[in-house]
Amino acid sequence: MDFAFDARTEELRGKLLAFMDEHVYPAEAVAEEQRAALADPWDTPPVVEELKAEARRRGLWNAFLPDAEYGAGLTNVQYAPLAEITGRSPQLAPTALNCAAPDTGNMEVLAQFGTEEQRKRWLHPLLAGEIRSAFAMTEPEVASSDATNIETRIERDGDDYVITGRKWYISGAMNPRCEIFIVMGKTDPEGADPRRQQSMVLVPRDTPGVGIRRAMRVYGYEDHYHGGHAEVVFDGVRVPAANIVGEEGGGFAIAQARLGPGRIHHCMRLIGMAERAIELMCRRAADRTAFGKPLAAQGVVQEWIADSRVAVEQLRLLVLKTAWLMDTVGNRGAHTEIQAIKIATPRTVADIIDKAVQLHGAGGVGQDFPLAELWAAARTLRLADGPDEVHQRSLARRELKKYR
Repeated sequence: MDFAFDARTEELRGKLLAFMDEHVYPAEAVAEEQRAALADPWDTPPVVEELKAEARRRGLWNAFLPDAEYGAGLTNVQYAPLAEITGRSPQLAPTALNCAAPDTGNMEVLAQFGTEEQRKRWLHPLLAGEIRSAFAMTEPEVASSDATNIETRIERDGDDYVITGRKWYISGAMNPRCEIFIVMGKTDPEGADPRRQQSMVLVPRDTPGVGIRRAMRVYGYEDHYHGGHAEVVFDGVRVPAANIVGEEGGGFAIAQARLGPGRIHHCMRLIGMAERAIELMCRRAADRTAFGKPLAAQGVVQEWIADSRVAVEQLRLLVLKTAWLMDTVGNRGAHTEIQAIKIATPRTVADIIDKAVQLHGAGGVGQDFPLAELWAAARTLRLADGPDEVHQRSLARRELKKYR
């Protein structure tokens, strides 16, 4: 990256690049070996805790939070190049810096909407990296891309709420260190305004009635490092009414506030994933020979590399523009650009990684290279945080509105 950022960002970039070279990349193979030996495969490999301690020592901790009271106090533009670097090792680096989803979004929700008691009980341990969390929104029985479809019920009963529903693909829930769920459900299912029917409540994992049914696979992967993606049943789960996040009926608005930063953070990391794929593609092309000449001399390979470089530079500029708008006019003012990067980035990065897979032949789909797992992650992000089609529909409506 040749952009000139402010002095603080450049300092952090230098520290992070050194941390990646000296600790993160060497830890990738170590983490795999340690995970295979864990009594609980969903637990965290010891080397990850070592990475977290080293990241804190180097001042690379909670960089995602713009609120200086809780995080590094960086703007989105300042955080963008750092998140991109962590995307080069998405299984380890974000967790090492305490900048991994879904904890990041949950910390933002608690920081912005939580009560003082909620922040003390849950936000502070999350900020310290002592516990993990999960965000329970998606459901198997309805199209959860439309949040008004959510069927989970949150019913008031005296001084308590009672939660009943079934969720799935709840990221992080398989990790034994996941201690708290932010659960989205309906407190007013018959309400006139479909966007005021939902609320969010905090549900400790050990609450009676919370059942972790199974781990959901993503293109065959279980994503152990991020705590998997679980099917979770809430069977008459009772929590104090004080566990409401914000206010009753505020769930939809809180979800939107949470998703804006989450979407751009994913896109920032995706660019790092693409950069690593290009690097692997170039190394493979230079090292391998086919039909009497290096792969790097094959015209189609040169086209793949050139097109990938052009695409990454375009994406980076769009992501940085979006980050700048979020910093200057807020998430609402950057709505179009947030949707644009959410549409363009996963789709384009998955295509770049696919080219790298093709260049690696059988190795590209196996475990000796990170490409297959990178592709699965990029492809999944065309569904997560809202599928492409939802963003395309909304963005097109906004464009068409100018001409009516």
